Amino acid sequence: MIRVEELWRIYLMGDHALHALRNVSEEIADGEYVAIMGPSGSGKSTLLNIFGCLDSPSRGRYFLAGADVAGLDEAALAEIRLRRIGFIFQSFHLVPRLSAVQNVELPMIFAGVPPAERRARAESALAAVGLSDRIAHKPNELSGGQKQRVAISRATVMDPGLLLADEPTGNLDSGSGSQVLDLLAGFHAQGRTLVVVTHDPSVARRADRVIVMHDGEIVKRVKGSDVSDLASLFKIENPADGRQP
Repeated sequence: MIRVEELWRIYLMGDHALHALRNVSEEIADGEYVAIMGPSGSGKSTLLNIFGCLDSPSRGRYFLAGADVAGLDEAALAEIRLRRIGFIFQSFHLVPRLSAVQNVELPMIFAGVPPAERRARAESALAAVGLSDRIAHKPNELSGGQKQRVAISRATVMDPGLLLADEPTGNLDSGSGSQVLDLLAGFHAQGRTLVVVTHDPSVARRADRVIVMHDGEIVKRVKGSDVSDLASLFKIENPADGRQP
């Protein structure tokens, strides 16, 4: 599903070069559930954004389902984002003036789905996350957990093969967070590839495996079942060499 080779992401801040990613190579198999962990500033969200075609590497290659997407133009990347990738964010990214069902309809509007079909599909997607009784509610009328469930419906309504979640439980209480993680696990069980960025070991333990990042590099790979606490994961004994671009 995903393969990246020798990725670098460098941001120029005046005369200073910020190395967000340093020579990252990784493969994620079709249908795999992977968590990405690391301290703040370690590059995990930058890597997720490249996976989602929201950002491009400064150097290196990115293959999605065997196709090299690193050099595609914005129109082609937008089409991939619309049809093949679902995004779930910590801050939900719902449109405040739209109802729950209208928020879920948005990607289908861009895809040219006829109005009657997109309304039916949006209502079905909300029913799948237990929100049939909230379809007319606007985001300010929903709890945090309900907002995230609307966001999950929007992310999955186009039936993408790849789901990317950036701290999906970060703004939720433990009960709502557990419901969201159960929903994501259910979508993964249907065959979707799931990649989750998290600081929370209890979230990472649900994954098949965990990628640990530090200073823009992958420094460790462990099974999700082996995640115990942050301190053990982030103990870096031998950081990778080759930091010069």
